Amino acid sequence: MEESKTLKRIFQDRKRTNVLKSAEQATISYLVKRVPAFVTSNNLTFLGTIGSVIVLAGFILAAYISRYYLLLGIVGLAINWLGDSLDGRIAYYRNTPRKWYGFSLDIIMDWISTVLIGLGYIVYARNQYELIAFVFVVLYGWAMIISQLRYKITDIYSIDSGVVGPTEVRIILSFIFILEASFGHLIEYFAAVMCAILLVINFIDTKKLLRMGDLRDDAERAERQAREAAEKDSGFEVHPVKETAGKE
Repeated sequence: MEESKTLKRIFQDRKRTNVLKSAEQATISYLVKRVPAFVTSNNLTFLGTIGSVIVLAGFILAAYISRYYLLLGIVGLAINWLGDSLDGRIAYYRNTPRKWYGFSLDIIMDWISTVLIGLGYIVYARNQYELIAFVFVVLYGWAMIISQLRYKITDIYSIDSGVVGPTEVRIILSFIFILEASFGHLIEYFAAVMCAILLVINFIDTKKLLRMGDLRDDAERAERQAREAAEKDSGFEVHPVKETAGKE
């Protein structure tokens, strides 16, 4: 029972739908209990960003020395997952959440991490294939915007696009790094396929988002009309107060 309450508290601020949800949450629940007390949420956020810097370094070293340095990117992605997954969860586990501060910091650092990884691919990519990195960053940014707008409309924060979330993306990237280090000149094709898939997912999620926005507009309109009808029936009508610019 106590374990169930702990899990509920740790993950209370977001809804997860990714395919690895159960395994990921079990791992996070195990780790948060073992993080030293002196390690703060901000420390973990910084650690996640360091992971992205390591991915960037792996790309650069692979471009100028040996493609086997791409394997360093797997280490960077693992570190990025560790910091990114535990920073907010540790705050909820310790009952010290800073909801809006943490939310804002998390989004900013996630974007910086995405740009760093995209920059690394630009350095590594050959010829015109570097354009794929730009497309990936744009599409991932689009996905992030969708998640924030979904939160605004539904009051439910979800970072996943159906069964695929950031963790699944990291695992896919890790497999791509392994294949590229082993055989070479494959990453461009995999990156192009990922961009195509992400484009389709974004279109589908955008359509769903607009539908949710439409439904919320209808619900708020119905609520407003019901309130106005009730006020009219009671003989009490509230007139809107006109605001005068420049006056308090």
